[in-house]
Amino acid sequence: MAATGLIMLAYLVAHMLGNLKVFFGAGEFNHYGHWIRTIGEPFLHHEWFLWIARTGLTAAVVLHGVAAYQLSRRDRAARPRSYERKRRRAGYATRTMRWGGVILALFIVWHILDLTTLTVNPHAEEGRPYENLVASFDRPPVTALYIVAMLALGLHIRHGFWSAARTLGANSPRLDRVFKVLANGLAALLTCGFIAVPVGVMSGVVS
Repeated sequence: MAATGLIMLAYLVAHMLGNLKVFFGAGEFNHYGHWIRTIGEPFLHHEWFLWIARTGLTAAVVLHGVAAYQLSRRDRAARPRSYERKRRRAGYATRTMRWGGVILALFIVWHILDLTTLTVNPHAEEGRPYENLVASFDRPPVTALYIVAMLALGLHIRHGFWSAARTLGANSPRLDRVFKVLANGLAALLTCGFIAVPVGVMSGVVS
């Protein structure tokens, strides 16, 4: 679970940086959208790298979900009876990891249908990623959905990054404090970075 989480985290950082190119205008963003389809040419065929990345990312998402389910079952099996006195020791992000994962899984499906296949984006045009993004976030319900999903993502990363670091051996008191700070900072950076795009569209900065 830790390994697949870090793979997805690396993708999210790259995805956020790519998304922020929208603030440099249509030409820059559309050029970026074209470039990611030509990575590896002429050794790789057109879009092969993109499909390899999609396949690897899909595998990571599925394995992450399976691992979460397995760990949840082990947790319940280890403690079949509930505690007589319940105390909330875990933070909000910890308590909502499961529901946050479900929200993000549903959002991923929507996001693909909206900006990849363009199925639910009525004003989208093939080959025009900048215009499609603006058309998507010009719809307030879509922007609200996106912001809620990004807040859930931030909570998921905040707990998940710290937990992954402990799982992979960084569990001394000093390192624990360092990785908690890194987890908070990374979660805040990614959340703000992703949310900046729909806010930019709704405010007219991106149009």
